[in-house]
Amino acid sequence: MAQLSYEQARDELANVVATLEAGGVGLEESLKLWERGEELAAICQHWLDGARAKLEAAKSQVEAE
Repeated sequence: MAQLSYEQARDELANVVATLEAGGVGLEESLKLWERGEELAAICQHWLDGARAKLEAAKSQVEAE
């Protein structure tokens, strides 16, 4: 599977959370959704960490000038 964009991962994660909160799915499906949610959260965190690092690098470069 290709790497999801931040927005794709965030939107899918929101759908997973909504499904889990709504209930009505069995235990096995809930566990699959939970695992997928964890994967999506990690993808989002990866994107956010990368963005934070870029901002810090740009800030350091501006301060050095």
